[in-house]
Amino acid sequence: MSRFMRPCFRGLEAYTPGEQPRDQQYVKLNTNESPYPPSPEVFERLSAAEIEKLNLYPDPTGKALKEKLAALYGVEAKNVFLSNGSDEILNFAFLAFCDEERGVAFPEISYGFYPVYGGLYRVPCVKIPLKEDFSIDFRDYCDIGKMVVIANPNAPTGMELPLAEIEEILKSNAHQIVLIDEAYVDFGGTSCVELIGKYDNLLVVQTFSKSRSMAGARLGFAIANEDIIEDLEKIKFSTNPYNINRLTLAAGEAAVESDAYYRNNAKKIAETREWTMARLREMNFVVLDSVANFVFAKSNDLRGETVYRELKKKGVLVRYFGKANIEDFVRITIGTPEQMARLLEALTEVLTEQKGDFHENQ
Repeated sequence: MSRFMRPCFRGLEAYTPGEQPRDQQYVKLNTNESPYPPSPEVFERLSAAEIEKLNLYPDPTGKALKEKLAALYGVEAKNVFLSNGSDEILNFAFLAFCDEERGVAFPEISYGFYPVYGGLYRVPCVKIPLKEDFSIDFRDYCDIGKMVVIANPNAPTGMELPLAEIEEILKSNAHQIVLIDEAYVDFGGTSCVELIGKYDNLLVVQTFSKSRSMAGARLGFAIANEDIIEDLEKIKFSTNPYNINRLTLAAGEAAVESDAYYRNNAKKIAETREWTMARLREMNFVVLDSVANFVFAKSNDLRGETVYRELKKKGVLVRYFGKANIEDFVRITIGTPEQMARLLEALTEVLTEQKGDFHENQ
Protein backbone atom coordinates (compact mmCIF):
# COMPACT_ATOMS: atom_id res chain seq x y z
CA MET A 1 0.00 0.00 0.00
CA SER A 2 1.33 3.40 -0.94
CA ARG A 3 1.61 6.35 1.42
CA PHE A 4 -0.92 8.19 -0.76
CA MET A 5 -3.93 5.99 0.04
CA ARG A 6 -6.65 7.82 1.97
CA PRO A 7 -6.65 6.69 5.62
CA CYS A 8 -10.31 5.64 5.48
CA PHE A 9 -9.47 3.02 2.82
CA ARG A 10 -6.33 1.56 4.36
CA GLY A 11 -8.24 -1.06 6.32
CA LEU A 12 -10.65 -1.91 3.50
CA GLU A 13 -11.10 -5.65 2.99
CA ALA A 14 -11.50 -6.20 -0.73
CA TYR A 15 -13.65 -8.90 -2.30
CA THR A 16 -11.82 -12.14 -3.18
CA PRO A 17 -12.98 -13.61 -6.49
CA GLY A 18 -12.97 -17.36 -7.09
CA GLU A 19 -9.56 -18.57 -8.14
CA GLN A 20 -8.74 -18.74 -11.85
CA PRO A 21 -5.60 -20.91 -11.94
CA ARG A 22 -3.69 -21.48 -15.16
CA ASP A 23 -1.21 -24.10 -13.98
CA GLN A 24 -3.20 -27.04 -15.40
CA GLN A 25 -6.55 -28.04 -16.86
CA TYR A 26 -9.30 -28.17 -14.23
CA VAL A 27 -12.89 -29.24 -14.05
CA LYS A 28 -13.91 -25.75 -12.97
CA LEU A 29 -16.78 -25.89 -10.48
CA ASN A 30 -15.84 -22.92 -8.29
CA THR A 31 -17.25 -19.72 -9.81
CA ASN A 32 -20.85 -20.58 -10.81
CA GLU A 33 -20.30 -20.07 -14.54
CA SER A 34 -22.53 -21.83 -17.03
CA PRO A 35 -21.01 -24.99 -18.52
CA TYR A 36 -22.78 -24.24 -21.81
CA PRO A 37 -21.68 -21.72 -24.47
CA PRO A 38 -23.66 -18.63 -25.47
CA SER A 39 -26.45 -19.19 -27.99
CA PRO A 40 -25.69 -19.51 -31.72
CA GLU A 41 -27.43 -16.15 -32.18
CA VAL A 42 -24.80 -14.50 -29.99
CA PHE A 43 -21.99 -15.88 -32.15
CA GLU A 44 -23.78 -14.68 -35.29
CA ARG A 45 -24.33 -11.19 -33.90
CA LEU A 46 -20.67 -10.71 -33.00
CA SER A 47 -19.72 -10.52 -36.63
CA ALA A 48 -16.83 -8.77 -38.35
CA ALA A 49 -19.21 -5.92 -39.19
CA GLU A 50 -19.89 -5.34 -35.50
CA ILE A 51 -16.21 -5.55 -34.60
CA GLU A 52 -15.41 -2.96 -37.28
CA LYS A 53 -17.50 -0.46 -35.31
CA LEU A 54 -15.25 -0.65 -32.24
CA ASN A 55 -13.79 2.71 -33.22
CA LEU A 56 -17.16 4.22 -32.25
CA TYR A 57 -18.58 4.66 -28.76
CA PRO A 58 -21.48 2.38 -27.80
CA ASP A 59 -24.97 3.74 -27.11
CA PRO A 60 -24.68 5.03 -23.52
CA THR A 61 -28.41 4.48 -22.96
CA GLY A 62 -28.46 0.90 -24.26
CA LYS A 63 -31.91 1.69 -25.69
CA ALA A 64 -32.29 -1.39 -27.90
CA LEU A 65 -31.30 -3.84 -25.17
CA LYS A 66 -33.49 -2.11 -22.60
CA GLU A 67 -36.49 -2.43 -24.90
CA LYS A 68 -35.86 -6.13 -25.46
CA LEU A 69 -35.47 -6.82 -21.74
CA ALA A 70 -38.58 -4.79 -20.97
CA ALA A 71 -40.61 -6.84 -23.44
CA LEU A 72 -39.24 -10.10 -22.01
CA TYR A 73 -40.06 -9.20 -18.39
CA GLY A 74 -43.35 -7.41 -18.99
CA VAL A 75 -42.24 -3.95 -17.91
CA GLU A 76 -41.39 -0.70 -19.70
CA ALA A 77 -37.95 0.35 -20.88
CA LYS A 78 -37.97 3.14 -18.27
CA ASN A 79 -38.00 0.40 -15.60
CA VAL A 80 -34.73 -1.15 -16.82
CA PHE A 81 -31.15 -0.20 -15.94
CA LEU A 82 -28.09 -1.72 -17.64
CA SER A 83 -24.75 -2.25 -15.96
CA ASN A 84 -21.26 -3.64 -16.30
CA GLY A 85 -22.10 -6.85 -14.48
CA SER A 86 -24.64 -6.88 -11.64
CA ASP A 87 -21.88 -5.91 -9.19
CA GLU A 88 -21.96 -2.41 -10.64
CA ILE A 89 -25.63 -2.08 -9.66
CA LEU A 90 -24.80 -3.17 -6.12
CA ASN A 91 -22.02 -0.59 -6.06
CA PHE A 92 -24.34 2.18 -7.22
CA ALA A 93 -27.09 1.12 -4.79
CA PHE A 94 -24.78 1.27 -1.78
CA LEU A 95 -23.59 4.68 -2.97
CA ALA A 96 -27.05 6.09 -3.71
CA PHE A 97 -29.43 4.63 -1.14
CA CYS A 98 -27.57 4.37 2.17
CA ASP A 99 -24.94 6.29 4.09
CA GLU A 100 -23.51 6.69 7.59
CA GLU A 101 -26.96 7.54 8.93
CA ARG A 102 -29.02 5.16 6.77
CA GLY A 103 -27.25 1.84 7.08
CA VAL A 104 -27.78 -1.48 5.34
CA ALA A 105 -28.85 -4.94 6.49
CA PHE A 106 -28.05 -8.25 4.82
CA PRO A 107 -27.50 -11.88 5.82
CA GLU A 108 -24.28 -12.66 7.64
CA ILE A 109 -23.71 -15.58 5.28
CA SER A 110 -24.30 -14.29 1.77
CA TYR A 111 -22.53 -12.72 -1.22
CA GLY A 112 -19.15 -11.46 -0.08
CA PHE A 113 -19.38 -8.15 -1.93
CA TYR A 114 -22.09 -6.71 0.34
CA PRO A 115 -19.77 -5.98 3.29
CA VAL A 116 -17.09 -4.78 0.88
CA TYR A 117 -19.36 -2.07 -0.48
CA GLY A 118 -20.42 -1.22 3.05
CA GLY A 119 -16.78 -0.69 3.97
CA LEU A 120 -16.02 1.23 0.79
CA TYR A 121 -18.76 3.78 1.43
CA ARG A 122 -18.45 3.71 5.23
CA VAL A 123 -22.00 2.47 5.60
CA PRO A 124 -22.91 0.78 8.90
CA CYS A 125 -23.69 -2.85 8.11
CA VAL A 126 -26.06 -5.03 10.11
CA LYS A 127 -25.13 -8.64 9.35
CA ILE A 128 -28.03 -10.85 10.35
CA PRO A 129 -27.31 -14.51 11.18
CA LEU A 130 -29.14 -17.20 9.26
CA LYS A 131 -31.39 -19.65 11.05
CA GLU A 132 -29.93 -22.95 12.21
CA ASP A 133 -31.00 -24.60 8.94
CA PHE A 134 -29.22 -21.81 6.97
CA SER A 135 -32.48 -20.23 5.82
CA ILE A 136 -33.31 -16.51 6.10
CA ASP A 137 -35.89 -15.44 8.66
CA PHE A 138 -37.80 -12.64 6.92
CA ARG A 139 -38.95 -11.26 10.28
CA ASP A 140 -35.37 -10.17 11.00
CA TYR A 141 -35.68 -7.62 8.18
CA CYS A 142 -39.15 -6.23 8.89
CA ASP A 143 -39.27 -2.62 10.13
CA ILE A 144 -35.49 -2.53 10.23
CA GLY A 145 -35.18 1.07 9.03
CA LYS A 146 -32.22 0.40 6.71
CA MET A 147 -31.66 -0.57 3.10
CA VAL A 148 -32.20 -4.32 2.88
CA VAL A 149 -30.09 -6.47 0.55
CA ILE A 150 -30.98 -10.12 0.08
CA ALA A 151 -29.64 -12.56 -2.50
CA ASN A 152 -32.52 -14.78 -3.54
CA PRO A 153 -31.64 -17.60 -3.96
CA ASN A 154 -29.00 -16.87 -1.36
CA ALA A 155 -25.32 -17.49 -2.02
CA PRO A 156 -23.57 -19.68 -1.08
CA THR A 157 -26.49 -21.69 0.32
CA GLY A 158 -28.71 -21.78 -2.77
CA MET A 159 -31.83 -21.55 -0.58
CA GLU A 160 -34.80 -19.35 -1.48
CA LEU A 161 -36.97 -16.92 0.46
CA PRO A 162 -40.66 -17.22 -0.59
CA LEU A 163 -42.23 -14.33 -2.46
CA ALA A 164 -44.86 -13.75 0.25
CA GLU A 165 -42.13 -13.23 2.85
CA ILE A 166 -40.30 -10.77 0.61
CA GLU A 167 -43.56 -8.85 0.34
CA GLU A 168 -43.68 -8.57 4.12
CA ILE A 169 -40.17 -7.08 4.09
CA LEU A 170 -41.21 -4.62 1.37
CA LYS A 171 -44.38 -3.53 3.16
CA SER A 172 -42.66 -3.00 6.50
CA ASN A 173 -39.79 -0.98 5.01
CA ALA A 174 -41.78 1.35 2.79
CA HIS A 175 -39.27 4.18 3.27
CA GLN A 176 -36.17 2.09 2.47
CA ILE A 177 -34.88 0.37 -0.65
CA VAL A 178 -35.24 -3.42 -0.62
CA LEU A 179 -32.72 -4.85 -3.08
CA ILE A 180 -33.31 -8.45 -4.15
CA ASP A 181 -30.24 -9.88 -5.88
CA GLU A 182 -31.56 -12.51 -8.29
CA ALA A 183 -28.30 -13.62 -9.89
CA TYR A 184 -29.35 -17.30 -9.62
CA VAL A 185 -33.12 -17.06 -10.00
CA ASP A 186 -33.34 -18.76 -13.41
CA PHE A 187 -32.43 -22.23 -12.11
CA GLY A 188 -35.63 -22.81 -10.14
CA GLY A 189 -36.19 -19.67 -8.09
CA THR A 190 -39.12 -17.25 -8.13
CA SER A 191 -38.48 -13.72 -9.37
CA CYS A 192 -39.82 -10.58 -7.68
CA VAL A 193 -40.15 -8.68 -10.96
CA GLU A 194 -43.94 -9.03 -10.87
CA LEU A 195 -43.96 -6.92 -7.69
CA ILE A 196 -42.31 -3.87 -9.28
CA GLY A 197 -45.63 -2.17 -10.04
CA LYS A 198 -46.85 -2.78 -6.49
CA TYR A 199 -43.86 -1.60 -4.45
CA ASP A 200 -41.92 1.55 -5.33
CA ASN A 201 -39.08 0.58 -2.97
CA LEU A 202 -38.21 -2.69 -4.72
CA LEU A 203 -34.98 -2.99 -6.72
CA VAL A 204 -34.50 -6.33 -8.51
CA VAL A 205 -30.99 -7.12 -9.77
CA GLN A 206 -30.17 -9.81 -12.34
CA THR A 207 -27.22 -10.79 -14.52
CA PHE A 208 -26.25 -12.34 -17.84
CA SER A 209 -23.31 -14.11 -16.15
CA LYS A 210 -25.08 -17.27 -14.98
CA SER A 211 -28.00 -18.65 -16.97
CA ARG A 212 -27.15 -16.62 -20.08
CA SER A 213 -23.55 -17.89 -20.31
CA MET A 214 -21.98 -14.41 -20.52
CA ALA A 215 -19.83 -14.14 -17.39
CA GLY A 216 -16.93 -12.93 -19.53
CA ALA A 217 -19.00 -10.22 -21.20
CA ARG A 218 -19.87 -8.41 -17.90
CA LEU A 219 -23.52 -7.49 -18.31
CA GLY A 220 -26.14 -7.00 -15.61
CA PHE A 221 -29.47 -5.26 -15.33
CA ALA A 222 -31.94 -3.98 -12.77
CA ILE A 223 -35.71 -3.66 -12.88
CA ALA A 224 -37.42 -1.15 -10.60
CA ASN A 225 -39.73 1.82 -10.27
CA GLU A 226 -38.90 4.57 -12.78
CA ASP A 227 -37.64 6.91 -10.07
CA ILE A 228 -35.15 4.35 -8.75
CA ILE A 229 -33.90 3.74 -12.29
CA GLU A 230 -33.39 7.50 -12.71
CA ASP A 231 -31.30 7.52 -9.53
CA LEU A 232 -29.08 4.74 -10.85
CA GLU A 233 -28.76 6.47 -14.24
CA LYS A 234 -27.64 9.67 -12.50
CA ILE A 235 -24.87 7.77 -10.71
CA LYS A 236 -23.84 6.01 -13.91
CA PHE A 237 -23.70 9.19 -15.99
CA SER A 238 -21.68 10.82 -13.22
CA THR A 239 -19.05 8.07 -13.27
CA ASN A 240 -18.89 6.12 -16.54
CA PRO A 241 -21.56 6.83 -19.19
CA TYR A 242 -20.12 4.23 -21.56
CA ASN A 243 -20.10 1.46 -18.98
CA ILE A 244 -21.11 -1.31 -21.42
CA ASN A 245 -19.05 -1.87 -24.54
CA ARG A 246 -20.50 -2.22 -28.04
CA LEU A 247 -19.89 -5.97 -28.35
CA THR A 248 -21.47 -6.75 -25.00
CA LEU A 249 -24.59 -4.74 -25.91
CA ALA A 250 -24.90 -6.64 -29.19
CA ALA A 251 -24.36 -9.98 -27.47
CA GLY A 252 -26.93 -9.06 -24.83
CA GLU A 253 -29.57 -8.28 -27.44
CA ALA A 254 -28.95 -11.62 -29.18
CA ALA A 255 -29.10 -13.46 -25.85
CA VAL A 256 -32.51 -11.98 -25.03
CA GLU A 257 -33.77 -12.88 -28.49
CA SER A 258 -32.70 -16.50 -27.93
CA ASP A 259 -34.22 -16.78 -24.46
CA ALA A 260 -35.62 -20.28 -25.14
CA TYR A 261 -32.06 -21.59 -25.59
CA TYR A 262 -31.07 -20.35 -22.14
CA ARG A 263 -34.23 -21.53 -20.45
CA ASN A 264 -33.52 -25.00 -21.78
CA ASN A 265 -29.93 -24.85 -20.49
CA ALA A 266 -31.17 -23.73 -17.07
CA LYS A 267 -33.56 -26.68 -17.01
CA LYS A 268 -30.71 -29.07 -17.84
CA ILE A 269 -28.57 -27.57 -15.08
CA ALA A 270 -31.43 -27.92 -12.58
CA GLU A 271 -31.85 -31.59 -13.51
CA THR A 272 -28.11 -32.19 -13.15
CA ARG A 273 -28.21 -30.40 -9.78
CA GLU A 274 -30.91 -32.71 -8.44
CA TRP A 275 -28.98 -35.78 -9.61
CA THR A 276 -25.78 -34.45 -8.03
CA MET A 277 -27.47 -33.67 -4.72
CA ALA A 278 -28.85 -37.21 -4.53
CA ARG A 279 -25.42 -38.77 -5.23
CA LEU A 280 -23.70 -36.53 -2.66
CA ARG A 281 -26.21 -37.50 0.01
CA GLU A 282 -25.56 -41.15 -0.78
CA MET A 283 -21.87 -40.38 -0.09
CA ASN A 284 -22.70 -39.12 3.43
CA PHE A 285 -22.74 -35.41 2.57
CA VAL A 286 -25.10 -32.88 4.08
CA VAL A 287 -26.49 -30.93 1.10
CA LEU A 288 -28.69 -27.86 1.46
CA ASP A 289 -31.80 -27.66 -0.72
CA SER A 290 -30.60 -25.48 -3.57
CA VAL A 291 -32.57 -23.82 -6.38
CA ALA A 292 -29.42 -22.22 -7.82
CA ASN A 293 -26.77 -23.49 -10.23
CA PHE A 294 -24.64 -24.71 -7.34
CA VAL A 295 -24.95 -26.79 -4.20
CA PHE A 296 -23.59 -26.15 -0.72
CA ALA A 297 -22.39 -29.41 0.79
CA LYS A 298 -20.57 -30.73 3.85
CA SER A 299 -18.98 -34.13 4.23
CA ASN A 300 -19.68 -35.97 7.47
CA ASP A 301 -16.30 -37.67 7.05
CA LEU A 302 -13.87 -34.92 6.00
CA ARG A 303 -13.22 -31.30 6.77
CA GLY A 304 -14.22 -28.81 4.12
CA GLU A 305 -10.67 -27.61 3.60
CA THR A 306 -9.53 -31.19 3.03
CA VAL A 307 -12.27 -31.77 0.46
CA TYR A 308 -11.30 -28.58 -1.37
CA ARG A 309 -7.55 -29.23 -1.24
CA GLU A 310 -7.66 -32.87 -2.27
CA LEU A 311 -10.11 -32.24 -5.10
CA LYS A 312 -7.83 -29.53 -6.45
CA LYS A 313 -4.95 -32.01 -6.50
CA LYS A 314 -7.13 -34.20 -8.69
CA GLY A 315 -7.96 -31.38 -11.08
CA VAL A 316 -11.41 -30.43 -9.75
CA LEU A 317 -11.99 -26.92 -8.39
CA VAL A 318 -14.74 -26.12 -5.88
CA ARG A 319 -15.14 -23.02 -3.69
CA TYR A 320 -14.05 -23.10 -0.06
CA PHE A 321 -14.75 -20.11 2.19
CA GLY A 322 -13.29 -21.17 5.53
CA LYS A 323 -15.56 -18.84 7.50
CA ALA A 324 -17.21 -19.41 10.86
CA ASN A 325 -20.30 -21.62 10.74
CA ILE A 326 -19.55 -22.81 7.19
CA GLU A 327 -15.90 -23.88 7.50
CA ASP A 328 -16.74 -27.51 6.63
CA PHE A 329 -18.88 -26.66 3.60
CA VAL A 330 -17.80 -26.34 0.00
CA ARG A 331 -19.80 -24.72 -2.77
CA ILE A 332 -19.97 -26.78 -5.94
CA THR A 333 -21.03 -25.27 -9.25
CA ILE A 334 -23.25 -27.50 -11.36
CA GLY A 335 -21.54 -28.31 -14.64
CA THR A 336 -22.38 -30.77 -17.36
CA PRO A 337 -23.36 -34.32 -16.39
CA GLU A 338 -19.88 -35.42 -17.45
CA GLN A 339 -18.21 -32.81 -15.23
CA MET A 340 -20.33 -33.81 -12.25
CA ALA A 341 -19.54 -37.48 -12.83
CA ARG A 342 -15.84 -36.57 -12.71
CA LEU A 343 -16.43 -34.64 -9.46
CA LEU A 344 -18.10 -37.66 -7.85
CA GLU A 345 -15.34 -39.96 -9.07
CA ALA A 346 -12.70 -37.66 -7.57
CA LEU A 347 -14.67 -37.36 -4.33
CA THR A 348 -14.85 -41.14 -4.05
CA GLU A 349 -11.07 -41.30 -4.42
CA VAL A 350 -10.57 -38.56 -1.82
CA LEU A 351 -12.88 -40.22 0.70
CA THR A 352 -11.06 -43.52 0.27
CA GLU A 353 -7.60 -42.00 0.59
CA GLN A 354 -8.47 -39.74 3.54
CA LYS A 355 -10.64 -42.21 5.46
CA GLY A 356 -10.19 -41.82 9.20
CA ASP A 357 -8.42 -38.47 9.03
CA PHE A 358 -11.46 -36.46 10.07
CA HIS A 359 -12.42 -38.63 13.03
CA GLU A 360 -8.85 -39.11 14.29
CA ASN A 361 -8.44 -35.33 14.57
CA GLN A 362 -11.71 -34.57 16.33
